[in-house]
Amino acid sequence: MTLSRRLVLATVVSSLAWPALARPSMPVTRRLITYNNGRDAQPIELEVLVRGKGPLVVLIASLGRGASDFDDLAQRIAKAGFQTAAINPRGIGLSRGPAAQIMADYAMDVTRTIEALHNGPGGAVLIGHAFGNRVARATAAAYPDRISGLILLASGGQVPIAPNISKALLDVFDTALSPQEHMAAVKLAFFAPGNDPDVWRDGWYPAVAMEQRRVLASTPTDSWTGAGSARMLIVQAADDTIAPPANAEALRAAHPDRVTVATIKQAGHAMLPEQPDEIARIVIERLKGRA
Repeated sequence: MTLSRRLVLATVVSSLAWPALARPSMPVTRRLITYNNGRDAQPIELEVLVRGKGPLVVLIASLGRGASDFDDLAQRIAKAGFQTAAINPRGIGLSRGPAAQIMADYAMDVTRTIEALHNGPGGAVLIGHAFGNRVARATAAAYPDRISGLILLASGGQVPIAPNISKALLDVFDTALSPQEHMAAVKLAFFAPGNDPDVWRDGWYPAVAMEQRRVLASTPTDSWTGAGSARMLIVQAADDTIAPPANAEALRAAHPDRVTVATIKQAGHAMLPEQPDEIARIVIERLKGRA
């Protein structure tokens, strides 16, 4: 092949690849929100990843995991005309503070984030994934005037978990396991059959998960599970074994006037890395009032 033909071919390949390389991304700003809760001497510092401009959407991560789980979804929501704020829980990233005692403490973290970022009328929409769905409901119950709606991903807590799945959920935070054993637990607990769990090889914070589980156990369920009077969209993964579909149906049966359910196929409890396009479509339609 002559030099000129090689140059032409390189130009064609480059032009074909350019749209993917040039896909714009929303810049992320790391905000540090500090407040005192009136009980503990030590202040609480929350690292919040902020993107975009517009109505505020706050994202709350899964058990023992951080704000980066929402990077893809937050980008898409911000591009759709919203401001997103993904909170790192205490103990992850730059977030720190005294140990929480009850779920209302985590709800206060969310509310202080809203107060620091929200300037417009009405409240913020909360998107909670797995354990974060419980924090979202606790926030709506404790601070109803700050919330305009909830989107709950992997909304568990209404139906018991099968023993082998419950063990796998604990095992993902067991640092004594080999890498192979750890990934086997991640796959069993969080991913639908056929989906690759390697994307969640990292990002686990055992000490944070332990505290979150303790706080949940210390809080009466009826103080948060109904989410006050907030409207809820549950995005239900068909293959979720930690929060199986019976959870969504139970919550809808308890609050038929406030709960709607959207089911996605080929996704488990992780869901965000498994079906990012479908989740983004459902979430953005809801945010824009079309669902």
